[in-house]
Amino acid sequence: MGLFRRNKNIKKPVIRQIIDLVPRWMLESCAKKHSFDKGCIKYKTYDQFVALTYGQLNKCYTLNDISTGIGVSETFIGDLGLIQSPARSTMSDGNKKRDWKVFESLYYRLLKHYGRVLKSESQRSIIKEIKEQNIKLIDSTTISLCLNMFDWAKFRTAKGGLKIHTCWDDNLQIPDLVNITEAKTHDRYGIGQLVFSKGTIVVEDRAYFDFALMLHRIQAENVFVIRIKTNTLYESIQELDLPDEEDQDIIKDEIVVLNSSKAIETGINQERLRLVHVYKQDENKIIEIITNNLEWSARTIADLYKKRWDIELFFKAMKQNLQIKTFLGTSENAVKSQIYIALICYLLLELINRTISKKTKSFSNLVEKIRICLVYYLSLDYICNQVGDGAKKIRSEPELKFSSDLFSA
Repeated sequence: MGLFRRNKNIKKPVIRQIIDLVPRWMLESCAKKHSFDKGCIKYKTYDQFVALTYGQLNKCYTLNDISTGIGVSETFIGDLGLIQSPARSTMSDGNKKRDWKVFESLYYRLLKHYGRVLKSESQRSIIKEIKEQNIKLIDSTTISLCLNMFDWAKFRTAKGGLKIHTCWDDNLQIPDLVNITEAKTHDRYGIGQLVFSKGTIVVEDRAYFDFALMLHRIQAENVFVIRIKTNTLYESIQELDLPDEEDQDIIKDEIVVLNSSKAIETGINQERLRLVHVYKQDENKIIEIITNNLEWSARTIADLYKKRWDIELFFKAMKQNLQIKTFLGTSENAVKSQIYIALICYLLLELINRTISKKTKSFSNLVEKIRICLVYYLSLDYICNQVGDGAKKIRSEPELKFSSDLFSA
């Protein structure tokens, strides 16, 4: 994509090359919009962004780790675009006081800025019958927190936590909407009630199985694909022919109406719906998937629901490779800022993996390479395409020189 020169030795460390993928004008625009740098002299939005990004990519567990790492040399501080390395107390105050919304805004601005590239380079699986349609996957993940330290993040009586409600865009293969709430917020209220554009396919787990929500999707002319709850009452109107023998995981395909008292109360009982029964061999059980589309093949409906695995892999990648389980501060601003910086890092790393890497690499493999080489003055091109996992030899053995003067008094 021509984002970087193919040159092994350059004048910027790896972390600065990653930071430079965020246009400075964009970050300043986000800060100016909310007056976040007003009165801040030592720790501006850019300084906080650099510090938190360093903490994410280097997997720092404390503010002291970040301060020590950035302050390793004056040259390194300057090459990060900073005047001085941030002190622990300065970072703590900034993380507590600066509104997390600046980094939320930055994430969405970057998504729009790089959206076309991310879409063109995505390695998504395509379902032929619906290859031109817009698909959204909705799910959430819970992060446990100590209620005594994070008293704003209520979950249960003696337990704290937060939920990251996520809308995954199948075309971009990246989240296009995130809402962070207390863990006690039910999934269907976190992000589920959004109105999507006409024709959007919305794939959800059974936590979002709600008659009012399903009717809401129908009225918005969306197509929902949801796993139903086990105790759902329905009446079978018509059993459809099963697909070819090669689709042996499709057990049953039928047209149904929901007929429980709650279904009648909401009015969803007036809708003819499709129910596909699919056998999951890895779990040795049958799951039932319901949709308001009566035309697609049962295979398409099953494959659509299977796409939920993409968002599960995203949650797994975030938790394993970025810092969203341990936090550098206990305030709501500190926690949410750290999560949105993690999302920004995910976006930038995906951009690098899709545009600079000549071979498709796992996200974890890329993060590991970048973490190891984070402070090196090597191009991202070199790290992505030439740094290998195997042992390397130097081409010629350097001459060893010994001087007895080293031991003289």
